[in-house]
Amino acid sequence: MSAEVVVGVNGIGKAYQIYQRPQDRLKQFVWPRLQRAIGTPARNYYRDFWAVRNMTFELRRGETVGIIGRNGSGKSTLLQLICGTLTPTEGTVEVRGRVAALLELGSGFNPEFTGRENVYLNAAILGLTPSQIKDKYDEIVAFADIGDFIEQPVKTYSSGMMVRLAFAVIAHVDADLLVIDEALSVGDAIFTHKCMRWLRSFQERGSLLFVSHDTASVQGLCDRAIWLDQGACRTQGAAKDVTEAYLKYSFQQMGGEAIELRELDGKREAVSDDAPAVSYQAHISAEPNVTDARGWNTGHAEVVSVLLENVSSPDAGHFEGGEIVRVRIRAKAHVAIDRPILGFLLRDRLGQDLFGENTLPVTNLAPKPIPAGGNAEAMFQFRLPHLPNGHYELMASIAEGDLYNHVQHHWLHDAVLVQVSSSNVRYGLVGLPFQHVDMRVVDDR
Repeated sequence: MSAEVVVGVNGIGKAYQIYQRPQDRLKQFVWPRLQRAIGTPARNYYRDFWAVRNMTFELRRGETVGIIGRNGSGKSTLLQLICGTLTPTEGTVEVRGRVAALLELGSGFNPEFTGRENVYLNAAILGLTPSQIKDKYDEIVAFADIGDFIEQPVKTYSSGMMVRLAFAVIAHVDADLLVIDEALSVGDAIFTHKCMRWLRSFQERGSLLFVSHDTASVQGLCDRAIWLDQGACRTQGAAKDVTEAYLKYSFQQMGGEAIELRELDGKREAVSDDAPAVSYQAHISAEPNVTDARGWNTGHAEVVSVLLENVSSPDAGHFEGGEIVRVRIRAKAHVAIDRPILGFLLRDRLGQDLFGENTLPVTNLAPKPIPAGGNAEAMFQFRLPHLPNGHYELMASIAEGDLYNHVQHHWLHDAVLVQVSSSNVRYGLVGLPFQHVDMRVVDDR
């Protein structure tokens, strides 16, 4: 295994023995041994269930890989095989360096021990010496921020407090590889943001395996992604490509057999991220891309056009940020659509949703059916925020249904391509038009 490879997984698989009846376990314990002893072929009284099979991939130093898939697809089993808490039925796993894992909630904790005692226990399991744990203890407690509960038995903790303490420990063991299995989904928003900030700093020095159902988090954090389906690797590659394929699959599963989502292969050319900063004035261009956009459709309806235009100057070819604009989406129904929903999202190059809206609040009050062969147009007017330099995509779609039960008939990832250059936005995902910035020295003596 190369020195740059932290995890090497080669043809790994994990099988469990499934018995139809309780007595079959006793038969399996006795009869195969007798059959082998008398020289006859041994019969098995179970069937193999492969939770993971034929998985092969590498995780390199400093790389972040996301693992996605439906519940029961083998994600947690794969992580446990990598961490060594499960033994593979076939294949090999090689891991270099110290591994810190946040797997099942509460794993590694003794519920009868206090938080303090579990910090020492868990950190020792992860390879720290008693003196190292003592040196880091105050930092761990401060990071967890659970107050006096640190002296209470863990069995009295809420799920959020449990994950706070567990993450605080793995954040201070100087690991080379961090493995996280969906545990952050039970934390509160403040602690989750705190963890995400720490993860981004960890990415600068370590490797990360990250399981999540949040495709936006996978796109934002990960370099690559692996999609598991029924224990096998369905596809792996760039995080953006894999999560978009998984998103299409998820919508197909929600639609059922009555709906078929057909892949739309966009022909967009690659663009460079190093736009020249020639002045402090932002220059924003928006290029309609419906014809070549990537996505899928059912054939029941389609987005015909998507425009981003300046309200005061509709013919203007560019924007500066801060002006009133409108997104105009036009769609055509090929069959009657009873409760149509048109909407859009603006995403950055990492796939993070910056903002968006849809017509659901309007159609909930007064549904506007589209007859077969009819057209509909939605208009969203707002003040365009100031955006940092970079490339953005405006996603547009037409769906049918309501908030809880709907089908996406036509989904375009990059219906409009937006490029921002020469922007004066320096901090955050979007910029605000500050009315006044000043500083003065105050003498309070």
